[in-house]
Amino acid sequence: MSSPTQRQGRKSQIGLCAPADHIVHALDARPRGRPIDVWQFDDAALTLAARGVRLRLRVTEGGRSELTLKVADQDCKRLDASILRRGEGKCEYDAYGAGMTRTVSLTRRLNAKSTSDLLAGRERLQQVLSPSQIGYLRDVRGIWPLPPGVGRLGPMRVQLYRTPDGRHDIDISELPGGERYAEISGKGQVADVDRLRQEMMGAVTRAGVEVCADQSSQAVNKLRALQK
Repeated sequence: MSSPTQRQGRKSQIGLCAPADHIVHALDARPRGRPIDVWQFDDAALTLAARGVRLRLRVTEGGRSELTLKVADQDCKRLDASILRRGEGKCEYDAYGAGMTRTVSLTRRLNAKSTSDLLAGRERLQQVLSPSQIGYLRDVRGIWPLPPGVGRLGPMRVQLYRTPDGRHDIDISELPGGERYAEISGKGQVADVDRLRQEMMGAVTRAGVEVCADQSSQAVNKLRALQK
């Protein structure tokens, strides 16, 4: 079984506040795959988000999906490896703006029928979470059962782009109301945090792309917008 240290990495992200078409053109970014639908799960008070928990469903090719539990503010070095099943879990250092948090991600892949049943309400979210996801919510985060009223929000249509040098990805998310969110990201080792951010800032500055003044994570802003 993989140990937490074998599954660590770092992702640095910068929010961009320019029109999506301008970002793509200015950075000469190329589409990476087709757009996908992404759903989030929370209640009206965003109880899960307030506890540092995100539940996200990415619908992939053929109607299949990936259901991911992300829990922020975890200690990657002290994490018990037994709760991270091989190929299902990882612990990463996520940096957004100048801040950094350690995040555990546990993913379960769903077939097309389970995906369809979940989105249609024929199956509840609690029924499709994996044993390790349930165990982490219950034993580590102290959130089980899920709060009443937790339901799906979305979908967002997400298109991933990549810069010509292959060093940076650009995520552009379009919400049902037409709002768009964009961010540029890069991955590397934990020790590379400052270098990665400087590289990305240099790239967007040279391209004349505006960086958002608020560099807190866009995740909660998207959830609030999805509730409208």
